[in-house]
Amino acid sequence: MAMKRAGVSAISALCSSPNLTRGVHSTAGSKKIVGVFYKANEYAELNPNFVGTVERGLGIRDWLESQGHQYIVTDDKEGPDCELEKHLSNLHVLITTPFHPAYVTAERIKKAKNLQLLLTAGIGSDHIDLKAAAEAGLTVAEVTGSNVVSVAEDELMRILILVRNFLPGYHQVINGDWNVAGIAHRAYDLEGKTVGTVGAGRIGRLLLQRLKPFNCNLLYHDRIKIDPELENQTGAKFEEDLDVMLPKCDIIVLNTPLTEKTRGMLDKERISKLKKGVLIVNNARGALVDTQAVADACASGQIGGYSGDVWFPQPAPKDHPWRYMPNQAMTPHISGTTIDAQLRYAAGTKDMLDRYFKGEEFPVQNYIVKEGVLAPQYQ
Repeated sequence: MAMKRAGVSAISALCSSPNLTRGVHSTAGSKKIVGVFYKANEYAELNPNFVGTVERGLGIRDWLESQGHQYIVTDDKEGPDCELEKHLSNLHVLITTPFHPAYVTAERIKKAKNLQLLLTAGIGSDHIDLKAAAEAGLTVAEVTGSNVVSVAEDELMRILILVRNFLPGYHQVINGDWNVAGIAHRAYDLEGKTVGTVGAGRIGRLLLQRLKPFNCNLLYHDRIKIDPELENQTGAKFEEDLDVMLPKCDIIVLNTPLTEKTRGMLDKERISKLKKGVLIVNNARGALVDTQAVADACASGQIGGYSGDVWFPQPAPKDHPWRYMPNQAMTPHISGTTIDAQLRYAAGTKDMLDRYFKGEEFPVQNYIVKEGVLAPQYQ
């Protein structure tokens, strides 16, 4: 009830704020929409459904231009002379993606005088300064649910890769080696292990369901408990205190949004209290952990394996310590941008643009910032 009352008072205060001058509803006339995506390059023509790229721009160019709107797509997002900066002053809608994030800072928001709507093609809008967006009266929305299956499946894959010590075996094969002992000395079964998810939202719940057949001991920590029926179905146990849950785990999976409260949550001190040789999967956000602390713990053996597809910043620089630390199974940010996921978040983005042009509300679960108020997971 306290949170509900705080939300109501926050809405009342912010809705009366003089800063709230830019609403979600489109005004009449042609709009300038800018999309920032990764380039497909030579892979663009290999799959007609490869839509989440600069080359295909979510597949919405013809639709937008047939209605008289201007659509600019680019991958150039860094520095004062980048392509994105050239369009900030007169764009109305900015579409970004977590896989090639255009960092929408307070400074950029201030420059974008005509900006009304920030859309995330995918899930996770922490690359946007949400507080600045709220203060400017902008609407921020994402395609909630569009890639949750994709990410949960990827997490399960990474758990198995780490538990079975898969990568050294793969490297032996391509290097012409054959050393069973070099793999088997730290390969285990997943059955019977304690797996804890930090966060049990849409992705966390799907992961728990997918882990059930492996007969693991499942734990979860979140702001609120999951549905009792799902608890019974998965056998997952709620852990109210994160610092009580983490040392119990053989495997930890991070599934929580990046906020000021969760930033750096897995730091040197917390890592030191984990089981020696713990395995960690992080497909949530790289900044949830202390980068150097993870690298040091992998080197010392305190962390037995670390896998994920999220880094900070993104793209990761060539000298990022995670590229070179032992016992890692890192990839670029790919888990949520399968072809199936791209089709879903492209359709969801188009639907919200259509609603924006018509002055209609979005699906309520898609709002991240609305009328100056942040969604609960970002508060």
